[in-house]
Amino acid sequence: MAKVLGVGGVFFVSKNPKKLAAWYRRALGFDITAWGGATFDWKESKTHQRTTVWSPFASGDYFKPSKAPFMINLLVDDLEGVLANLKKKRIKIEPKRDDSEFGKFAWVMDPEGRKIELWEPPKK
Repeated sequence: MAKVLGVGGVFFVSKNPKKLAAWYRRALGFDITAWGGATFDWKESKTHQRTTVWSPFASGDYFKPSKAPFMINLLVDDLEGVLANLKKKRIKIEPKRDDSEFGKFAWVMDPEGRKIELWEPPKK
């Protein structure tokens, strides 16, 4: 039976796509292509779960302080390392952290006010 295997991408309107892409490159290491976006190739890992989640929310409270009706979740391999890199680049990191059976979570806001959730899945 045919089924959806995961989210294929995140698409959204930006006030300044080139400037925003440059921020994602600088802050989070995105490999921005000539066409202005990034692709992520997934490989099997013995130590990390490889999951893309799709989940509707009844309200946007979880996305606050963003006013956008969505949030971008980025899978990371080393949350503390990513946060250390962001601090070096003077990127403001939200003070809240979450460590649960689902993994470790931290949040930043991009320059246009979108909330970005950084997620390190639990080790297998």
